Amino acid sequence: MYLQFDRSAGNRNDRIGVEIDALVIAGWAGRDIAAIEHHVEELAALGVPRPSSTPLFYRGAPQILTQSNRLTVLGADTSGEVEPVVIAMADGLWVGVGSDHTDRKAEASGIALSKQLCGKPVGRSLWSYSDVEKHWDSLLLRSWAVIEGRRVLYQDSSVSALRAPTDLIARYTGLKALDASTLMFCGTPGAIGGIRPASRFEIELHDPVLKRSLTHHYDVEALEVIS
Repeated sequence: MYLQFDRSAGNRNDRIGVEIDALVIAGWAGRDIAAIEHHVEELAALGVPRPSSTPLFYRGAPQILTQSNRLTVLGADTSGEVEPVVIAMADGLWVGVGSDHTDRKAEASGIALSKQLCGKPVGRSLWSYSDVEKHWDSLLLRSWAVIEGRRVLYQDSSVSALRAPTDLIARYTGLKALDASTLMFCGTPGAIGGIRPASRFEIELHDPVLKRSLTHHYDVEALEVIS
């Protein structure tokens, strides 16, 4: 999947196009056992079976990645969740923000299947990972959802609740690096008030040290399920 990004590294900015050859979605990626259990219980309430181990790494088709501000889904049982994303390129590791939008009804039948059924929105800007690595745990993840016409805070957490990207990469590859052109979703905090669908989803990865944010938003169009 070909994506374009505005990148920031130190005082240097550029624009780059990259062909994503591999998509990896890290699930159950929390550091805190209690936080993982909270997310397990959230999904269990929707009929999703408990994971066999944590973290787990799901492969996805790169073609489901999207940078559009509109996401079309089938039915009313989908929802988003904000996540840091990392992209391995020839000149290093880059950080972005994305939403692991998922079909929750299908998730009860199989998580790997549900990951394939919705587009995965990602933002259009990236930071060099080396610029944020030393203060990674200070970064904040937030999302807002428009539910029944009302905009509500849906997620709000420090990324310190999640495993660091380098930890996830090492667990996934057994090495210290991802293959170039690989994009990895790095986990999500629990939803405030529980997982539920929305007509619009807004996501943010905020850096309070360098006083900047990566953001993205998208409207959700739910197609009617015809039987």
